[in-house]
Amino acid sequence: MTNATVISANRLSLTFETNDGPVHALKDVSLDIDKGEFVSFIGPSGCGKTTFLRCMADLEHPTSGEITVNGVSAEEARRMRAYGYVFQAAGLYPWRTIGGNVRLPLEIMGYEKPDMDARVDRVLDLVELSGFERKYPWQLSGGMQQRASIARALAFDADILLMDEPFGALDEIVRDHLNEQLLNLWARTEKTIAFVTHSIPEAVYLSTKIVVMSPRPGRITDVIESPLPRDRPLDIRDTPEFLEVAHRVREGLRAGHIDD
Repeated sequence: MTNATVISANRLSLTFETNDGPVHALKDVSLDIDKGEFVSFIGPSGCGKTTFLRCMADLEHPTSGEITVNGVSAEEARRMRAYGYVFQAAGLYPWRTIGGNVRLPLEIMGYEKPDMDARVDRVLDLVELSGFERKYPWQLSGGMQQRASIARALAFDADILLMDEPFGALDEIVRDHLNEQLLNLWARTEKTIAFVTHSIPEAVYLSTKIVVMSPRPGRITDVIESPLPRDRPLDIRDTPEFLEVAHRVREGLRAGHIDD
Protein backbone atom coordinates (compact mmCIF):
# COMPACT_ATOMS: atom_id res chain seq x y z
CA MET A 1 0.00 0.00 0.00
CA THR A 2 1.12 3.57 -0.65
CA ASN A 3 1.25 6.30 1.97
CA ALA A 4 -0.88 8.69 -0.07
CA THR A 5 -3.06 10.90 2.12
CA VAL A 6 -6.74 10.22 1.47
CA ILE A 7 -8.43 12.44 4.08
CA SER A 8 -6.79 15.59 5.41
CA ALA A 9 -8.20 18.00 8.00
CA ASN A 10 -6.40 21.26 8.75
CA ARG A 11 -7.44 23.28 11.84
CA LEU A 12 -11.03 22.21 11.40
CA SER A 13 -13.58 23.88 13.70
CA LEU A 14 -17.35 23.67 13.76
CA THR A 15 -19.81 25.64 15.87
CA PHE A 16 -23.55 24.96 15.87
CA GLU A 17 -25.83 27.92 16.51
CA THR A 18 -28.72 26.93 18.80
CA ASN A 19 -31.48 28.71 20.69
CA ASP A 20 -29.40 28.31 23.84
CA GLY A 21 -26.30 29.80 22.27
CA PRO A 22 -23.38 28.44 20.26
CA VAL A 23 -22.23 24.82 20.68
CA HIS A 24 -18.55 24.35 19.87
CA ALA A 25 -18.45 20.82 18.47
CA LEU A 26 -14.90 20.79 17.02
CA LYS A 27 -11.89 23.02 17.62
CA ASP A 28 -8.67 23.15 15.60
CA VAL A 29 -8.75 19.51 14.53
CA SER A 30 -5.88 18.53 12.23
CA LEU A 31 -5.38 14.97 11.01
CA ASP A 32 -4.20 13.01 7.98
CA ILE A 33 -5.55 9.57 7.10
CA ASP A 34 -3.50 7.59 4.59
CA LYS A 35 -4.68 5.14 1.97
CA GLY A 36 -5.50 1.73 3.40
CA GLU A 37 -5.47 2.79 7.05
CA PHE A 38 -8.10 1.73 9.58
CA VAL A 39 -8.55 4.77 11.84
CA SER A 40 -10.80 4.71 14.90
CA PHE A 41 -12.09 7.79 16.71
CA ILE A 42 -12.79 7.42 20.41
CA GLY A 43 -13.88 9.89 23.07
CA PRO A 44 -16.74 10.70 25.43
CA SER A 45 -20.29 11.26 24.16
CA GLY A 46 -20.66 14.66 22.54
CA CYS A 47 -16.95 15.11 21.82
CA GLY A 48 -17.43 15.59 18.08
CA LYS A 49 -16.44 12.13 16.77
CA THR A 50 -19.55 11.77 14.63
CA THR A 51 -19.45 15.46 13.67
CA PHE A 52 -15.92 14.97 12.34
CA LEU A 53 -17.02 11.93 10.36
CA ARG A 54 -19.97 13.87 8.97
CA CYS A 55 -17.61 16.65 7.89
CA MET A 56 -15.65 14.07 5.89
CA ALA A 57 -18.93 13.02 4.25
CA ASP A 58 -20.08 16.61 3.54
CA LEU A 59 -23.05 16.09 5.86
CA GLU A 60 -21.80 18.92 8.11
CA HIS A 61 -19.90 22.02 7.06
CA PRO A 62 -16.97 23.41 9.06
CA THR A 63 -17.10 26.90 10.50
CA SER A 64 -13.39 27.34 9.82
CA GLY A 65 -10.43 25.33 8.61
CA GLU A 66 -10.60 22.88 5.74
CA ILE A 67 -11.00 19.21 4.96
CA THR A 68 -10.16 17.39 1.75
CA VAL A 69 -11.02 13.88 0.59
CA ASN A 70 -8.91 12.40 -2.21
CA GLY A 71 -7.38 15.84 -2.71
CA VAL A 72 -10.69 17.62 -3.37
CA SER A 73 -13.30 19.24 -1.14
CA ALA A 74 -15.67 17.01 0.84
CA GLU A 75 -18.51 18.25 -1.39
CA GLU A 76 -16.67 17.27 -4.57
CA ALA A 77 -15.78 13.88 -3.05
CA ARG A 78 -19.45 13.29 -2.21
CA ARG A 79 -20.47 14.11 -5.76
CA MET A 80 -17.77 11.73 -7.01
CA ARG A 81 -19.15 9.01 -4.67
CA ALA A 82 -15.76 8.59 -3.05
CA TYR A 83 -17.06 6.92 0.10
CA GLY A 84 -19.70 4.63 1.55
CA TYR A 85 -21.31 5.60 4.88
CA VAL A 86 -22.54 3.18 7.55
CA PHE A 87 -24.78 4.75 10.21
CA GLN A 88 -25.34 3.72 13.84
CA ALA A 89 -28.66 2.12 12.90
CA ALA A 90 -28.86 -0.18 9.90
CA GLY A 91 -31.54 2.01 8.30
CA LEU A 92 -32.90 -0.71 6.03
CA TYR A 93 -36.27 -0.18 4.35
CA PRO A 94 -38.63 -2.80 5.83
CA TRP A 95 -40.62 -3.16 2.59
CA ARG A 96 -37.51 -4.01 0.60
CA THR A 97 -35.68 -7.33 0.68
CA ILE A 98 -32.05 -7.41 1.78
CA GLY A 99 -31.03 -7.59 -1.88
CA GLY A 100 -33.35 -4.68 -2.65
CA ASN A 101 -31.86 -2.58 0.14
CA VAL A 102 -28.31 -3.25 -1.05
CA ARG A 103 -29.37 -2.51 -4.63
CA LEU A 104 -30.96 0.86 -3.78
CA PRO A 105 -27.89 3.14 -4.20
CA LEU A 106 -27.04 1.36 -7.43
CA GLU A 107 -30.56 2.04 -8.73
CA ILE A 108 -30.21 5.71 -7.82
CA MET A 109 -26.85 5.88 -9.58
CA GLY A 110 -28.29 4.30 -12.73
CA TYR A 111 -26.35 1.04 -12.91
CA GLU A 112 -27.50 -1.53 -15.45
CA LYS A 113 -29.37 -4.53 -14.03
CA PRO A 114 -26.71 -7.19 -14.81
CA ASP A 115 -24.05 -5.02 -13.12
CA MET A 116 -26.34 -4.39 -10.15
CA ASP A 117 -27.05 -8.09 -9.71
CA ALA A 118 -23.33 -8.94 -9.85
CA ARG A 119 -22.44 -6.23 -7.34
CA VAL A 120 -25.18 -7.26 -4.90
CA ASP A 121 -24.05 -10.89 -5.06
CA ARG A 122 -20.42 -9.88 -4.52
CA VAL A 123 -20.96 -7.63 -1.49
CA LEU A 124 -23.43 -10.01 0.18
CA ASP A 125 -20.76 -12.67 -0.14
CA LEU A 126 -18.20 -10.26 1.39
CA VAL A 127 -20.36 -9.81 4.51
CA GLU A 128 -21.37 -13.48 4.61
CA LEU A 129 -25.02 -12.91 3.73
CA SER A 130 -25.20 -14.93 0.53
CA GLY A 131 -28.57 -16.67 0.39
CA PHE A 132 -30.37 -13.95 2.37
CA GLU A 133 -31.05 -11.55 -0.51
CA ARG A 134 -34.77 -12.47 -0.60
CA LYS A 135 -35.25 -12.07 3.17
CA TYR A 136 -36.73 -8.93 4.69
CA PRO A 137 -34.92 -6.93 7.40
CA TRP A 138 -37.34 -8.04 10.12
CA GLN A 139 -36.38 -11.65 9.38
CA LEU A 140 -32.72 -10.99 10.25
CA SER A 141 -30.95 -10.43 13.56
CA GLY A 142 -29.56 -7.01 14.45
CA GLY A 143 -26.05 -8.11 13.57
CA MET A 144 -27.13 -9.42 10.19
CA GLN A 145 -28.97 -6.17 9.49
CA GLN A 146 -25.79 -4.22 10.18
CA ARG A 147 -23.87 -6.49 7.84
CA ALA A 148 -26.49 -5.74 5.17
CA SER A 149 -25.98 -2.03 5.85
CA ILE A 150 -22.23 -2.48 5.33
CA ALA A 151 -22.92 -4.37 2.10
CA ARG A 152 -25.06 -1.47 0.88
CA ALA A 153 -22.20 0.95 1.59
CA LEU A 154 -19.80 -1.31 -0.32
CA ALA A 155 -22.06 -1.88 -3.32
CA PHE A 156 -20.68 0.91 -5.52
CA ASP A 157 -17.09 0.05 -4.56
CA ALA A 158 -15.94 3.35 -3.06
CA ASP A 159 -12.37 3.28 -1.75
CA ILE A 160 -13.34 4.90 1.57
CA LEU A 161 -15.72 3.51 4.19
CA LEU A 162 -17.01 5.86 6.91
CA MET A 163 -18.56 3.99 9.86
CA ASP A 164 -20.40 5.73 12.70
CA GLU A 165 -20.41 3.31 15.65
CA PRO A 166 -22.13 0.57 13.64
CA PHE A 167 -21.90 -2.11 16.35
CA GLY A 168 -22.66 -0.01 19.43
CA ALA A 169 -26.16 -1.42 20.00
CA LEU A 170 -25.14 -5.07 19.67
CA ASP A 171 -24.27 -7.52 22.44
CA GLU A 172 -20.64 -8.35 23.10
CA ILE A 173 -20.65 -11.79 21.47
CA VAL A 174 -22.17 -10.48 18.23
CA ARG A 175 -19.90 -7.44 18.35
CA ASP A 176 -16.78 -9.62 18.63
CA HIS A 177 -17.89 -11.68 15.64
CA LEU A 178 -18.57 -8.59 13.53
CA ASN A 179 -15.23 -7.07 14.53
CA GLU A 180 -13.52 -10.18 13.18
CA GLN A 181 -15.58 -10.05 10.00
CA LEU A 182 -14.83 -6.35 9.51
CA LEU A 183 -11.08 -6.94 9.80
CA ASN A 184 -11.35 -9.75 7.25
CA LEU A 185 -13.36 -7.52 4.93
CA TRP A 186 -10.79 -4.71 5.30
CA ALA A 187 -7.95 -7.12 4.51
CA ARG A 188 -9.76 -8.38 1.39
CA THR A 189 -10.79 -4.97 0.04
CA GLU A 190 -7.88 -2.77 1.25
CA LYS A 191 -10.30 0.11 1.75
CA THR A 192 -9.54 3.14 3.90
CA ILE A 193 -11.81 3.02 6.96
CA ALA A 194 -12.72 5.78 9.43
CA PHE A 195 -14.59 4.26 12.37
CA VAL A 196 -16.31 5.90 15.36
CA THR A 197 -16.57 3.91 18.60
CA HIS A 198 -17.00 4.30 22.36
CA SER A 199 -15.25 0.99 23.06
CA ILE A 200 -11.54 0.97 23.92
CA PRO A 201 -11.11 -2.78 23.13
CA GLU A 202 -12.88 -2.34 19.80
CA ALA A 203 -10.73 0.67 18.84
CA VAL A 204 -7.50 -1.12 19.74
CA TYR A 205 -8.48 -4.40 18.09
CA LEU A 206 -9.56 -2.91 14.77
CA SER A 207 -7.25 0.00 14.14
CA THR A 208 -3.92 0.85 12.61
CA LYS A 209 -4.34 4.32 14.13
CA ILE A 210 -6.45 5.42 17.13
CA VAL A 211 -7.50 9.06 17.45
CA VAL A 212 -8.40 10.07 21.02
CA MET A 213 -10.70 13.08 21.37
CA SER A 214 -11.49 15.37 24.28
CA PRO A 215 -14.88 16.48 25.64
CA ARG A 216 -16.54 19.35 23.80
CA PRO A 217 -15.16 21.31 22.12
CA GLY A 218 -13.77 18.24 20.39
CA ARG A 219 -10.00 18.30 20.05
CA ILE A 220 -7.51 15.55 19.32
CA THR A 221 -5.57 14.73 22.49
CA ASP A 222 -3.57 11.78 21.15
CA VAL A 223 -2.94 9.87 17.91
CA ILE A 224 -1.72 6.33 18.55
CA GLU A 225 -0.06 4.32 15.79
CA SER A 226 -0.84 0.69 16.58
CA PRO A 227 2.15 -1.67 16.92
CA LEU A 228 -0.11 -4.70 16.49
CA PRO A 229 0.16 -6.88 13.35
CA ARG A 230 -2.60 -6.56 10.78
CA ASP A 231 -3.48 -10.23 11.20
CA ARG A 232 -5.26 -10.14 14.56
CA PRO A 233 -7.06 -13.08 16.13
CA LEU A 234 -9.47 -12.16 18.93
CA ASP A 235 -7.15 -13.55 21.59
CA ILE A 236 -4.61 -10.84 20.75
CA ARG A 237 -6.63 -8.79 23.23
CA ASP A 238 -5.03 -10.77 26.06
CA THR A 239 -1.47 -9.91 25.04
CA PRO A 240 0.73 -7.33 26.82
CA GLU A 241 1.08 -5.34 23.57
CA PHE A 242 -2.70 -4.97 23.26
CA LEU A 243 -3.14 -4.03 26.90
CA GLU A 244 -0.38 -1.43 26.61
CA VAL A 245 -2.14 0.31 23.72
CA ALA A 246 -5.49 0.13 25.57
CA HIS A 247 -3.83 1.72 28.61
CA ARG A 248 -2.52 4.59 26.48
CA VAL A 249 -6.00 5.16 25.03
CA ARG A 250 -7.47 5.20 28.53
CA GLU A 251 -4.82 7.67 29.70
CA GLY A 252 -5.55 9.88 26.69
CA LEU A 253 -9.25 9.92 27.51
CA ARG A 254 -8.50 10.76 31.14
CA ALA A 255 -6.07 13.54 30.14
CA GLY A 256 -8.71 15.05 27.89
CA HIS A 257 -11.12 15.31 30.80
CA ILE A 258 -8.46 16.83 33.08
CA ASP A 259 -7.34 19.38 30.47
CA ASP A 260 -10.93 20.37 29.82
